[in-house]
Amino acid sequence: MPLDSTGKINFDDIYTAPDPRAFFGTLRRLDYDIPQQAKAYFAKLIDEYRTEADVKVPTVLDLGCSYGVNAALYRFDTTMERLYDHYASAGALSRDELIARDRRMDAVGDDVRFIGLDASAPALDYALAAGFIDEAIHADLENEDPTDDQRALLSEVDIVISTGCVGYVTEKTLVRIARENRPWMAHFVLRMFSYGPVADSLGELDYETTGVEGVFRQRKFASDEEQTQILDNLSVAGVDPRGLEAGGRLYARLFVSRPNGAAGGLASALNALPLRDQG
Repeated sequence: MPLDSTGKINFDDIYTAPDPRAFFGTLRRLDYDIPQQAKAYFAKLIDEYRTEADVKVPTVLDLGCSYGVNAALYRFDTTMERLYDHYASAGALSRDELIARDRRMDAVGDDVRFIGLDASAPALDYALAAGFIDEAIHADLENEDPTDDQRALLSEVDIVISTGCVGYVTEKTLVRIARENRPWMAHFVLRMFSYGPVADSLGELDYETTGVEGVFRQRKFASDEEQTQILDNLSVAGVDPRGLEAGGRLYARLFVSRPNGAAGGLASALNALPLRDQG
């Protein structure tokens, strides 16, 4: 498989299929796990926001949501392993039959409204049809300002989350989102990317950024070539891969950005969560 401009394997084809079977099948082989690890941190952030802002049903924007994985994990209180099994067992079901089966999954509550933002229309369409997300924004905010309709949705966002798109998505997108409603943000960012430009740009909008302790495994490298390229990129960035990427996996850090004065104890609360196995 070809490498993209960052040195990672190009997975564009699995994000543009009409349903997520190829997505889950490919990523299961790579032990893709970052949404599972992020789940508890996002849940804590949502609870903190609900208390701080006195908002009963917060609106969460999942940036780079693909097929709505983060929303599904939260909304159905499930796991990545169960989702992998769910789609592996789909067999020859048609897309409509698969959506109908997804919609029979039992939600644990409607205490969060999810908006998905992605550049892949097929993935968004599926996430919306399956009931994983409540609204969809199909946009490339790296290169274009949001439309009036998109701005209206963004103005309702309380929290922005992501699990791997920051680095491909830059401060251009995040500033365009932040300007609408000054939402809280939590982003899992691969160690080969710097969050500094995002933090600096959000700082100009009166945001404070905190890095949460620890690192979080994303997935195995798809090939020796990919690992070699990523290790080279880390070296150029001055990031030590020993004990982490050198062992065969990509790793991320979690950064929380919030408007100054909001939830002063948030970072310590998130740091208090037990870290997952980092190996």
